[in-house]
Amino acid sequence: MRASAPATSTPTPPAARGPARPPVRRLFPALSETSHVYLDSASTTQKPLPVIGAVHRYHSERTANAGRGTYPWASSLTRRIEAIRERTAEFLGAAPDEVVFTGGSTAGLNAVALSWGLTNLRDGDEILYSPRDHASNVYPWHHLRQLLGGFGRSIRLVPYRVTDLGEADVEDVAARITPRTRLITAGHLHHVFGALTTLEELRGRIDPSIALCFDCSQSGGHLPVKVEELDADFAVLSAHKMFGAPGTGVLYCRRRRHGELAPFLPGGNSAVSLGDSRLLAGPMPQLLEGGTQNIPGILALGAALDVLDELGLDTIAAHNRALTQRLITGLRPIPGVEFLPGPAYAPCETGYGIVSFTLAGISATDLGFVLSELGFLVRTGAHCVPAHVVSMDEDSVRVSTHIYNTFDEIDRFTECVATIAEEVC
Repeated sequence: MRASAPATSTPTPPAARGPARPPVRRLFPALSETSHVYLDSASTTQKPLPVIGAVHRYHSERTANAGRGTYPWASSLTRRIEAIRERTAEFLGAAPDEVVFTGGSTAGLNAVALSWGLTNLRDGDEILYSPRDHASNVYPWHHLRQLLGGFGRSIRLVPYRVTDLGEADVEDVAARITPRTRLITAGHLHHVFGALTTLEELRGRIDPSIALCFDCSQSGGHLPVKVEELDADFAVLSAHKMFGAPGTGVLYCRRRRHGELAPFLPGGNSAVSLGDSRLLAGPMPQLLEGGTQNIPGILALGAALDVLDELGLDTIAAHNRALTQRLITGLRPIPGVEFLPGPAYAPCETGYGIVSFTLAGISATDLGFVLSELGFLVRTGAHCVPAHVVSMDEDSVRVSTHIYNTFDEIDRFTECVATIAEEVC
């Protein structure tokens, strides 16, 4: 009888090793069995069981349309959606009529540009923005300028600087405000730098007629977001970055701006009526909501808000801060690691779950591929920074965490980067 060939074993990737997963991981079925370490929550968060259940139930139990039928399936759904609007308003510290359901943050920022900008901006007016923000908070303003140019109105887009900490340079913002400034827009939590911008230092220095707009795509669901504290006129949230489903978002419109808004999606169920010679605008928030809503997405948002409430935003923020500091501490001594602007340069311990870096001797794309082969899932590239400023923010590896990540995962990740550095540097 021939002897059996000796058994061979495949080396266990670093990500597959480690202690038992924390109890919170059981909420997220996509993470419950896998050995991969998911470190890309700034792109999209994993979905908890209540969110998955909300979507499934809508499609499998009493599917109907909202805001139209009077039969029980439809009318109960209408009440549920309005209850979620009230819940979202509470989440933001807003009133229900200030909460608009959208297709996402990009749709919300375009709604501000088209519903508010087209109506209110005049020739020579100015918008202050950061070219290093997410494209969703850059391109809509360029699109608006192009549209207004077709009507003979020329507006200026005035860029402001970002500090080494990754925050909006508030002194530079203040220096660029003129009597023609009509809007200042900022990323609340930067999607690459992981730095918080509130413009708080400018309180009392900004004319109240200037509208403030915040892209809260990364901060929503990661830390408390209160629109009154931000003094925001507009703010957007992305549901899929806060445990919810893709294709759903929230636009906050401060009540004092409601009279300045034009219909955004006129059509069915859009609070618009036809007068003798023009469309007549109805009440908010339906004024900016037209057509059939993403009903399962809104139901999923309601479930996501319940999960966030149960876990506690303060707990999530503290956990992400601790993970961020652990990550920075582990990466800092590795030869060849260079951090992009952000919490690595802060004078005190801070962090919101996002750290971006490069490693000498290997491109970010190649490093991301090697890391994925070893079980660590990270984002690489320019991270949706507009192409014309990528030279300012070269391609990098972005690590982004959430409540389901552990210190052990961060330690194994930094050990892995250190091993790669030994090979390439």
